[in-house]
Amino acid sequence: MASGFLGLIRKLVRKGNLKVTLADGETHVIGDGSGKPVAVRFADEEAERMIRRDPTLKLGEMYMDGRFILEEGDIYDFLETVKQNTIDEIFDIPMAALLIGRIAIQQVKSRVPINRNKRNVAHHYDLSERLFELFLDEDWQYSCAYFDPPGISLEEAQVAKKRHIAAKLLLKPEHRVLEIGSGWGGMAMYLAEAYPGLDVTGITLSEEQLKISRDRVIGRGLSDKVRFELQDYRTMIGRKFDRIVSVGMFEHVGIGHYGQFFRKVREFLADDGVMLLHSIARPKPSLGTNAFIEKYIFPQGYVPSIAETLPFIEKNGLLIRDVEVLPLHYAYTLRHWRERFVANKAAAVALYDERFFRMWEFYLAGSEIGFRWDELFIMQIQISKNQFATPQTRNYIAENEAALKAFEATRRPLQKVIL
Repeated sequence: MASGFLGLIRKLVRKGNLKVTLADGETHVIGDGSGKPVAVRFADEEAERMIRRDPTLKLGEMYMDGRFILEEGDIYDFLETVKQNTIDEIFDIPMAALLIGRIAIQQVKSRVPINRNKRNVAHHYDLSERLFELFLDEDWQYSCAYFDPPGISLEEAQVAKKRHIAAKLLLKPEHRVLEIGSGWGGMAMYLAEAYPGLDVTGITLSEEQLKISRDRVIGRGLSDKVRFELQDYRTMIGRKFDRIVSVGMFEHVGIGHYGQFFRKVREFLADDGVMLLHSIARPKPSLGTNAFIEKYIFPQGYVPSIAETLPFIEKNGLLIRDVEVLPLHYAYTLRHWRERFVANKAAAVALYDERFFRMWEFYLAGSEIGFRWDELFIMQIQISKNQFATPQTRNYIAENEAALKAFEATRRPLQKVIL
């Protein structure tokens, strides 16, 4: 007997080459036979029912539990087969009600005035450092790379990302720089070495990232130029900076706290200062986060649209000086990460277990789908307090990047962290 899930898949998949084996042993071939063959199997009927009722959460959970099994192709191939048939989601009434309920809960959580930021950060970023070394580049850049020119390696693209951001900051050696969400320290160290004389402060809520960042700064001989602090931007007071940079952190602020975030930016930023905000963005508001990502990967995170972000910048008396959209660059980044992670499966399983490995594989594959098929992108917003803080044309970006390339040619090579 065909399951409800089979009916859903038949409705969605008209193009493609998908073979579905149900828990009772029935096998059905779905699609027009085009493209890469993908074969999936259900281990039990309950898994079929659960996915049918709540696919955004239960598909990932059943894959994690080994109850939704890929027999040909991988989880990315399956997700792409489904997604490329329908960019617009198809919901029945029960699924729509479930989605509305989740959005309401997420909206309430995002506005609760309780500081859960440190707990949420620890959920993801305080995992074993060995895990991240399995798939990140040598500088531990855990944000979107910049593939300019196309086809360069992940390492080259991550350097290009740092170069592109630094060029927009219009840095001078005497500047004091704040990095909000400093990760494992790579951006701060790049800036300090590219512009000798800079004073750089990075703040983070991850104790693991803090420890590694401080060790790396000592190893690079930058202790007198770069410092990292375990600090929430919301409670930091009495400090001014000429430049502020934030890369891949804004996604964790939460839609209910955007006003507070940019109020603090205004407080920290010097009158002639410049900020560069680099964040994932979506083409239009969604009000909620994917249920699997919310539960297992980034609790209380939210990816905004540009339209959701700009009003809070304007309301806090800040000027938008430049907005750039980087499409598909994160899809390429995630593909590199996923391929490296899967290639190191044995090491990942040894660190945690098979279920954890499948959870992260699903997260990386699903995220790549988001950038390839759901039109997610990276926004880079340059912000100042006055219109004279930045040039009248964008020519300076290419000029600064050329100078930074010359610096990179003489920079001491990064040492791969040995853990």
